[in-house]
Amino acid sequence: MATTGKFIKVKCQDCGNEQITYKKPAMNVACAVCGSTLVKSRGGEGEVRGELLEVVD
Repeated sequence: MATTGKFIKVKCQDCGNEQITYKKPAMNVACAVCGSTLVKSRGGEGEVRGELLEVVD
């Protein structure tokens, strides 16, 4: 899967919610439904904690 986009679609492993977020977030990204961490900020490309579904341009 090519990872050239600025956004990613991630599925929460706890509740199944799917949401789009930045690939390089400045802060941790929480699930809008249950609050679980979907993407952890790492000062560059984030660490995906949920299931990466696709890269969105």
